[in-house]
Amino acid sequence: MRYKQVIVVRKDLKISCGKMAAQVAHASLEAAELVKNRDHKLYRGWKQEGAKKVVLSVESEGELFEVYRRAQELGIPSVLIRDAGLTEVPPGTPTAVGIGPDKEERIDRVTGRLKLYK
Repeated sequence: MRYKQVIVVRKDLKISCGKMAAQVAHASLEAAELVKNRDHKLYRGWKQEGAKKVVLSVESEGELFEVYRRAQELGIPSVLIRDAGLTEVPPGTPTAVGIGPDKEERIDRVTGRLKLYK
C-alpha cells in the first residue's frame, strides 16, 4: 500500500519562508493527528512507509477552499489552517490545507493537477 500526506499552500499571500514553513508544519501535524485518532491502522501504515509528505500550491484563497471542499466531499481526512494573525497576515487568514495521510490514489483525485510549491 502506498500512503502520503499532501499540504497545499497559498502562493498569493507572499509570506516569508519561515512563516510558510510554520503553516505547513501546522497543517501536517493537525491532519496527521486527525488520522491517528480516526484510523490508527492507516496512520501506522503511513509512518511505516516513511511518512511521505508533499507540499503543493494554489494561487488563491478560492482555490484553497476548493481543494479542501473536494477532499471533504471524498471523505479524505483534511484540515483547513487559519493563521492566528500575530505576525504577517490578519487573524483568521486561510493559509494551508493538510490532506491525509491516506492512500496516494485517493489524495491524487484531489491534488493531482496541482504544482509543487516553489
